Amino acid sequence: MKQTRLLMGMPITVEVLDAHVTEADIAAVFAYFEYVDATFSTYKSESEITRLNMGLLTLEQASEDMRTIFALAEQTKQATDGYFDIWRDGFCDPSGIVKGWAIHNAALQLNRKGFQNLYVDAGGDIQPFGSNADGEAWRVGIRNPFNMQEIVKVVAVTDQGVATSGNYVRGSHIYNPRGAALSDKIVSLTVIGPNVYDADRYATAAFAMGQAGITFIEKLDGFEGYMIDSHGQATLTSGFEGYVCHV
Repeated sequence: MKQTRLLMGMPITVEVLDAHVTEADIAAVFAYFEYVDATFSTYKSESEITRLNMGLLTLEQASEDMRTIFALAEQTKQATDGYFDIWRDGFCDPSGIVKGWAIHNAALQLNRKGFQNLYVDAGGDIQPFGSNADGEAWRVGIRNPFNMQEIVKVVAVTDQGVATSGNYVRGSHIYNPRGAALSDKIVSLTVIGPNVYDADRYATAAFAMGQAGITFIEKLDGFEGYMIDSHGQATLTSGFEGYVCHV
C-alpha cells in the first residue's frame, strides 16, 4: 500500500509492502505528521513553537516532544562545533532537526506494529526498513540539483536513512550559524547515516560548513556523503561507492 499527501509544505510518501497493512495504519502516519506540523511549524500562529517564540510559553511548560527537540538540537550544535543551531537572531526554527526526527519516528511507528518492509519519504529524505518488492535493498535516487528531473546516483539501503541538504529547492533556508556567509560553492550534500534523523541533522550542518562539509562527514563513523559543487563536480566519501547501484 502506497500513499502520498502534501503536508508540512512537501510531498510525504508512505509505502508498506507487508500484506496485513491497512488504510488505518497509513492514516496514522499522516496524522502524526499533521501533529508535528501543528506543533513545530513557525508559519502557524497557534503552534507550540510560535507560542514559545512569542514568549507565551516557556520551555518548562512545553510538551515533552518540544523539550526533546531542544535537547537534540543542543546536542547536535555541540557535535558539529556550532554549525547547527536552531536559533537565529533570537528566533527559534527547529525545522532543521524536526524533519528527520519526524520521518524516523513515523517509520518506527510502522515498524513497531510489525511491518518489516516499508519506507517513509518526506521531501526526498527517506527512512526505509527491510526490502523492496523485489526482495532487494530499497533504491534511493539522488537528484541533479541543476536538473531536478535527472537522477545522478542511485543508492541501495535497507535500514539506513538518506537525507539531502541544499538551497536549490526551497531557496536559501540554510545558514551558517558561525556568522560567515554561506558558501555558494556547494549546491547539494547527500548523507547516508544509521537513520534519517542522524543523516538529516548532519547533512544540514555539513552543508553550512561549505566545502569542508564532506570532510566532516568522512570523519563521522557510520556515515557516507555525496557533495555536488556549483560546477557540477561531485566529491564522495571513501565508503559511498559501496552503496551505489550500477544498473
